[in-house]
Amino acid sequence: MNPQIELTNINRVFHLGDSEVHALRNVSFSIEAGEYVAVMGPSGSGKSTLLNLLGLLDRADGGVYRFGSTDVTQLTPEQQARVRSEKIGFVFQSFHLIPRLTAAENIALPMMLAGLAPRQRAARVAQALKEYGLEARADHRPDQLSGGQRQRVAIARATVMQPAVILADEPTGNLDRSTGDEVVRLLEELNARGVTLIMVTHDAGIGARARRRLLMEDGMLKHDSANGSAP
Repeated sequence: MNPQIELTNINRVFHLGDSEVHALRNVSFSIEAGEYVAVMGPSGSGKSTLLNLLGLLDRADGGVYRFGSTDVTQLTPEQQARVRSEKIGFVFQSFHLIPRLTAAENIALPMMLAGLAPRQRAARVAQALKEYGLEARADHRPDQLSGGQRQRVAIARATVMQPAVILADEPTGNLDRSTGDEVVRLLEELNARGVTLIMVTHDAGIGARARRRLLMEDGMLKHDSANGSAP
């Protein structure tokens, strides 16, 4: 069985004026379906760049990224967008909810963009609102919700397309400890159902909960707890 995600010698370079910033340097690793992985390291180590690349929000300057059996580095932007829509869910530190939409409308948005029928959208939204304890908040806009409720809406939106992979970028960063623990528990429940969970975090306590840790430093993979060293 092929790894669900496989990176081989991935490089990403940003050009800032006359200088080059090597955000990722020859990064190689694979992740099996259903793994729970924490990506850790200091600020500027390449964690978020790596997550954006895994989520097809950014393209590598070199190397190969295989998602399942597909080399996604060879896909057109439109083809990458389809993989992203159908296979990958995102949870961000700042929630990224649309302010003018209600909780229910924010959850429905990925399905609208994917062209799902209204009846199917309504059924999935109702189920998500129930699962995440948001039924009484369905018609509330983000500014009428607490931080924890907003992150639950964001998780519901990330999972409503039933993705194979959830990418979470500092999902507890704007939350108090108790609420953050609740959010991590929700993500871990998804992982327990078979969803691959890849989480960027500065929090050593949260990182320790993952079954595998990737330590990034200066754009390089310095340590992989799966094999005790960098590849």
